Amino acid sequence: MQLPNFSDKFSDNLALLPSMDTVAAIELVDQSGAPLAKIENKPGQAGSLRVYSWLSDTLGAITPEAAELGLKIYAEHTLDARANPGNHPNIDRLLNIKTADQTLQVKSL
Repeated sequence: MQLPNFSDKFSDNLALLPSMDTVAAIELVDQSGAPLAKIENKPGQAGSLRVYSWLSDTLGAITPEAAELGLKIYAEHTLDARANPGNHPNIDRLLNIKTADQTLQVKSL
């Protein structure tokens, strides 16, 4: 699988991902099927919706491998999230996915 060459700038990386204009929101679901979070297609969340959707479409789920790739896509925001836990909940979530049993499924709403 050929992945895009992501840079160290989130806006450049986001431009490499498909638009998600027709998706109102996505839901992140744990392995037991319990919903954990909802990301809406609105200002402040639309970029995360695109990242999570693309990761799921490309890698099948938000696995530890997908989480690492997602952190690369978020670029400078990942650095800020590491320095300021809680300021970027969608990045914090990726930082916490370290084992296969923490894998999340993405459902379009």
